Amino acid sequence: MGEMLDLVRKRRSVRTYDGRPLSEEDMATIRSFAKMADNPFGLPMEFRFLKGKENGLNCPVVVGTDLYLGAKMKRVPEFEEAYGYSFEKLIMFLESLNIGTVWVGGTMNRDAFEKAIELAEDEVMPCMTPLGYTADQMALREKMMRKGVKADKRKDFSELFFCGDFDSPLTDEKAAELGWELGDALEMVQWAPSAVNKQPWRLVFEEGKVHFFEKQDKGYVNHATGDLQRIDVGIAMYHFEMAMEEIGTEITWVKEKPEILLPEHVIYVATATK
Repeated sequence: MGEMLDLVRKRRSVRTYDGRPLSEEDMATIRSFAKMADNPFGLPMEFRFLKGKENGLNCPVVVGTDLYLGAKMKRVPEFEEAYGYSFEKLIMFLESLNIGTVWVGGTMNRDAFEKAIELAEDEVMPCMTPLGYTADQMALREKMMRKGVKADKRKDFSELFFCGDFDSPLTDEKAAELGWELGDALEMVQWAPSAVNKQPWRLVFEEGKVHFFEKQDKGYVNHATGDLQRIDVGIAMYHFEMAMEEIGTEITWVKEKPEILLPEHVIYVATATK
């Protein structure tokens, strides 16, 4: 098991913190790394620390911290996948520092958060995360939430990864025939976080290419957030790239929609080429 997969498998969404404020050293480290949390689409993203009591911020599913990290960007084409990619890049860095996080898109007083981050009319702040050191024990509410979304379960590979089209699940043999050495990539994508653990990404492999799609569910698109499940696909894109980097395979992201029959409610997002 690779180092990055260990980090992905270790991480969980944290909603119960131990009450200690982040150290000045950790705050400075986060600020520095946030400036490097870029994305393949070249879309700039601004991260800001937000203090709860000072700004009247509230997240009823979170206890034990008064610090949040928000991020905003321009509402332009491809902002959702760019947002997911960049934010997850920072989330995984925070995990390496043993700082707890959880993607939050709905359970917050959004007007107050958008005011605190000084959101302009042409900007969007789909999500934020509380920040803090993880408590030794979860609050009962957190335990119930994790049970409700089956947080420790993931879809089988056969539901997520395909060869050539959506009728042919990917196998190790087919991946090898297409020239893909995948290492931990499939598990890395499988264990990516997603809204209500829907895991909406679908990957179709071809020779030298992997096409990323979104399997849409109702209720995840609105003006304030954009398409939350497209953000989830951006998260999966980052996980795939991390896995490829770990085995020394460099990939490039392009728009190259394949000419294949798509299942209902499945839309194309991006393609990784090597």
